[in-house]
Amino acid sequence: MVTVNKNYMKLPGSYLFSTIAKKVNAYQKAHPESRIIRLGIGDVTQPLAPAIIEALHKAVEEMAHAETFRGYAPDLGYEFLRNAIVKNDYKDRGCRIEADEIFVSDGAKSDSGNIQEIFGLDNKVAVCDPVYPVYADTNVMAGRTGDYNSAKENFDGMIYMACREDNGFLPEFPAEVPDLIYLCFPNNPTGCAITKDQLQKWVDYANKNGSVIIYDAAYEAYISQEDVPHSIYECEGARTCAIELRSFSKNAGFTGVRLGFTVIPKELKRDGVSLHSLWARRHGTKFNGAPYIVQRAGEAVYSPEGKTQLKEQVAGYMRNAKVIYEGLKEAGYSVSGGVNAPYIWLKTPKVMTSWDFFDHLLEKANVVGTPGSGFGTHGEGYFRLTAFGTYENTAEAIDRIRKL
Repeated sequence: MVTVNKNYMKLPGSYLFSTIAKKVNAYQKAHPESRIIRLGIGDVTQPLAPAIIEALHKAVEEMAHAETFRGYAPDLGYEFLRNAIVKNDYKDRGCRIEADEIFVSDGAKSDSGNIQEIFGLDNKVAVCDPVYPVYADTNVMAGRTGDYNSAKENFDGMIYMACREDNGFLPEFPAEVPDLIYLCFPNNPTGCAITKDQLQKWVDYANKNGSVIIYDAAYEAYISQEDVPHSIYECEGARTCAIELRSFSKNAGFTGVRLGFTVIPKELKRDGVSLHSLWARRHGTKFNGAPYIVQRAGEAVYSPEGKTQLKEQVAGYMRNAKVIYEGLKEAGYSVSGGVNAPYIWLKTPKVMTSWDFFDHLLEKANVVGTPGSGFGTHGEGYFRLTAFGTYENTAEAIDRIRKL
C-alpha cells in the first residue's frame, strides 16, 4: 500500500505567497475595474541589465554551433563563474573562500530548502520569528519538528528566536542550544541589518556549541552602512561553523532567470564528516547544473559594465524604499527597514491584525502587501511592503495609503 510523507500534513494551509495570490486573484475577478498595485512578493520589475542581455545573446549563439555547444554543466558550476564569485564577493572583501567551495545552483530558495537534507533528523533547528517561511517549512516536511501548535501558531520541537521591536528585530541567543541556526541578513521580512560585531557573536556562539549557521545573504547588494557585513565570512572563525547562501535574483534581477550559489568551506565538519563532501554528493546526485547561458549571464554581473548597471538598478529600488519609508512615516505609521534592505516593515494601525490590514489595503487602496503573521507568530501586528515595484507604482501606492 502506498503511503505519503505525513510530515506535509503538519503544514497549515498553503504557502504564504500562494495564499496571497489566491486572495488577490479572487478580488480582481470580482472587481475587474480595479488597478491593483502589488508590493507584496519580492519580485523585481526592472529589466535585465544590458551587460547581462549581451552575455545571454552571446552564449545563446555559442549554443548554435557544434564547436562551442555545451551540455551538462560541471557539478560545482563553471569555473569562469565560480572564479568571478570568489574574487568579487569574497577575496575583494578580505574573505578566504576558494572556487571549489562554491556550488552554483538555480537559486537561493532551492538551496535554503535543500541544505537541510545533509543533516540528521534529530538536529534541533532554530529560526528567527518572523522568518522567511522556507526555512521552517522545509524542516517540517523533513520531519525535524513536532505537530503544528494552533495555540502558539508555530511548530512544537522548533526553536523560535523572537525578533521584536525592542531588540531591533534581531534574534537573541535561545535558552536551548540549537544544532542548526538559520540567519538572514539583511533580513527578510523586517528589513533590519546586523553589524559585524553582532554577527561575530553568533559565529563565536556556534563554534563554542558546535552549531552550524545557515546564513542567507540574498540581500547583501542593498547594504549601505559600512559596519554591516556583506558575508558571514568577514567574521573570524566562520569557516568552521557557517554555510552561506547567495542569490542573483535581487542583486541582478534573475528571479525569472534563476541562479544562485552556496558556499561550504572545507574546514566545516560535524559528526566527523565534511559537510562540503556531503553537499557535493547531494548536489551531484540531485542537480544537473544551472544552464550554461545563465551562468555566462551570472559572469556578466561581475564585469565592469555589469557592476555599474546593477548598482544603478539597486539604487532605483532603494529610492522606492525611501519613498515608502518616508511616506508611511509622514502618514503616522511606525516603520523600520528600508535602509540596508528593499523591505519596509510597519506596524498595523489600531487593533487590526496583519490579515485585517491586508484586506483593508486591498479593498480600500487596491494595494497588495504581505501580512506579518505569515512570517511567524511575532510577525502578527506587522506588515511588509517591498521596494521592487516601479517608481511610479510605488509612489502611487503610498499616496493611496496616505489618503486612507
